[in-house]
Amino acid sequence: MSAKVSIFKRIFSLVWKGINCTRKIILNLVFFGFLAIIILALTMDDKPVVESGSALLLDLSGAIVDQKRQVDPIAAAMQGGPGNGEESEILLADLLHTIDNATHDDRISAIVLDIGSLHRTGITKLQSVGEALNRFKASGKPIIANGNWYGQNQYLLASFADTIYLNPQGAIQLEGYSRYRQYYKSALDKLKIKTHVFRVGTFKSAVEPYIRDDMSPAAKEANKALLSDLWQSYQQIIAHNRDIAPESILLSADDYMAQLEQADGNSAQLALNMKLVDKLASAEAFRLDMVDKVGKAKEGHQFKQIHYLDYQNLIHNDLPLLAKDTVAIIVAKGNILNGKQAPGDIGGESTSALLRQARFDKNVKAVVLRVDSPGGSAFASEQIRQEILAIKAAGKPVVTSMSSYAASGGYWISASSDYIFANPTTLTGSIGIFGMVPTFEDSLAEIGVHTDGVATSDWSAMSVTRGLTPEIKQVLQRHIERGYHDFISLVATERGMSLEQVDKIAQGRVWSGKKALELGLVDGLGDLEQAVSKAAEFAKLDKFDTKVFEQELSPQEKFIQELFASASVYLPDSSQSNALLNALLGQWTKLVEEYSTFDDPNGIYLYCDTCDL
Repeated sequence: MSAKVSIFKRIFSLVWKGINCTRKIILNLVFFGFLAIIILALTMDDKPVVESGSALLLDLSGAIVDQKRQVDPIAAAMQGGPGNGEESEILLADLLHTIDNATHDDRISAIVLDIGSLHRTGITKLQSVGEALNRFKASGKPIIANGNWYGQNQYLLASFADTIYLNPQGAIQLEGYSRYRQYYKSALDKLKIKTHVFRVGTFKSAVEPYIRDDMSPAAKEANKALLSDLWQSYQQIIAHNRDIAPESILLSADDYMAQLEQADGNSAQLALNMKLVDKLASAEAFRLDMVDKVGKAKEGHQFKQIHYLDYQNLIHNDLPLLAKDTVAIIVAKGNILNGKQAPGDIGGESTSALLRQARFDKNVKAVVLRVDSPGGSAFASEQIRQEILAIKAAGKPVVTSMSSYAASGGYWISASSDYIFANPTTLTGSIGIFGMVPTFEDSLAEIGVHTDGVATSDWSAMSVTRGLTPEIKQVLQRHIERGYHDFISLVATERGMSLEQVDKIAQGRVWSGKKALELGLVDGLGDLEQAVSKAAEFAKLDKFDTKVFEQELSPQEKFIQELFASASVYLPDSSQSNALLNALLGQWTKLVEEYSTFDDPNGIYLYCDTCDL
């Protein structure tokens, strides 16, 4: 009896220790979490104050995006916070709202563009920001750009300023556009990996790196035409903003050398001579000029200013909805993948769920689909399009607003909309289809690994370790051909064209938004604002609000995100120490990542390879 009691006590003791340990862990997490919040609350500065006549300092870092990726808060904190470095993201809608608010804010007298750390932002989004800056200037307030160095995209945004300052030791680097890729055929041959490709479309070059060692003539032809179109748009924007001739913006090597000699080899003086900038000034000279323009701050030695994030936080509280009638905005950004995906990628199920939510919301009278995607899974693309058809069947109009790119699968999900807007520089079209199956029978055999056995059919015998039979290849190619026929049939039906007309402009070729309008692939040129207005017009709405439908974080996820977002400010920046390692790993993992994004259950993809320009 005593032995049984002893065993019972031992079991009870172990259970209690486990419960007590769990209790302590939970209490410690809660305690230290609240302690961190208290420390942050005590150490953080008071709420920012906007001095009358202040300049809004747009110190933009990272990339401007339509939708932010979901970031692991702990990882972001350890990297120095989500607002630091090239990987940080600025939401385009927030930036436009901030500029428009400053336009009507009597406390703001000017905007200063500090964009030296702005990276990876396409011309389409920069144009949207530029239009907001033009609205600011139209109110009679000046815009000043200041930089030590301007890259091509940074200079495009700077060109919207009334005055551009450049450090006397700085430069402006304009290069034009190019399209170069790595090709892996020889490497795959050496590894004895067979890549079985099935495609339709002369210009569908997404699979070329796996089957060639160079760019095909057809791809070169299409890419050359596209890049020329985009560069022409870039030149026209700069020429208009700076009142200079388009052909003088990018010189040939000989002409550049001649201009450099006239400037005594000084790149900054060359930029001044070419009227690309207005004034060369050191940081101290710029500070003194700005003190003259807007006045000196009450504290410190800087001119009166408020930083972008501080000002954004001040105006962040949204006004309550004034009208019941709503235009829903749903962002479809990133690769189109199957299942549920986090923000920053498009999930066949998760994006469809947002569309259904808008459909069943009685206050939503119209939907705007904001597309910024090169495509991906054909299956997931069709899932999303079916939900768009369901919204239309419910009597709610759907308008698509194309951002930097809406090509291949991005065009598929847009095609059934009631109206499609593109920007002049949007990359769209890429109406083509491909399938790809890598097999490893030869590479495995090389190291002495062989596959053998029995099966009841050709299908059950198919394996990436055994290869594909000629009969299986024929079947797969036929599926791809059918998929292409479905694609051009969809476009023909929705765009009021014949199959022959669509096939002529399809074949996987990518077009600019300006050219897509000429070809009938889109209905108009405009941005999100125009798309919302058109949706309201279709729904016959005089007064309405807009609402962004997006995936909701749980209360626990929101708490963790906010906690670590605040705490990250006090952690050291580790981005520099990791930069070299990240660069090296990025080069070696690119091929693996490309393979891993191909997750279509049928192995059929609608993907634009040119959309990473």
